[in-house]
Amino acid sequence: MASKLLRAVVLGPPGSGKGTVCERIARSFGLQHLSSGQFLRESLGGGGEVGVLAKQYLERGLLVPDHVITRVMLLELEKRREQHWLLDGFPRTLGQAEALDRICEPDLVISLNIPFETLKDRLSARWVHPASGRVYNMDFNPPHVQGIDDLTGEPLVQRQDDKPEAVAARLRKYKDAAKPVIELYKSRGILHSFSGTETNKIWPYVYTLLSSKIPPILPDEEN
Repeated sequence: MASKLLRAVVLGPPGSGKGTVCERIARSFGLQHLSSGQFLRESLGGGGEVGVLAKQYLERGLLVPDHVITRVMLLELEKRREQHWLLDGFPRTLGQAEALDRICEPDLVISLNIPFETLKDRLSARWVHPASGRVYNMDFNPPHVQGIDDLTGEPLVQRQDDKPEAVAARLRKYKDAAKPVIELYKSRGILHSFSGTETNKIWPYVYTLLSSKIPPILPDEEN
């Protein structure tokens, strides 16, 4: 008999290292890493109705509203009913979590708790390549040439909401939206919180948790 499919979610504020943790989980355990940011970028290139809607918000540096990101993600999840998966960047709000439940309730939710000062420093040093979503940190993951994407040679930009004056408001907004999502999953007994300032120190605990749910395909030391 086939083993039960594992559906997991990683929650965390901007700058918490969600993407890095998700990449490591995907590599170590064979889960499909489903990033809301990646699917949004793909929808922009597709020219469909959802892509046109999303583009209007992203071009102004705004968060894409609930109903748009929900449509993008639910379409992708419908295609993956028979796969293990890991959600990154979704659900961000209670409305999105309720929409997700209508397709599939998650089995496991990981919440990353990173101190405010650490997040502020990380975000203020963050620059991105808009077309691919590649993220650089000028302190610990800088590009080979300052201001230039390593793979394409195209210029990097700093998002409006990564600028120091915008970071505090952005983090408050995330916290307010995420609180009921965290409470929902906590009440179901599927929330696992990890605190710290360094992804490399949090990772072994995340690896141990996942190992208790699904057999790893890579040993921890390969991360």
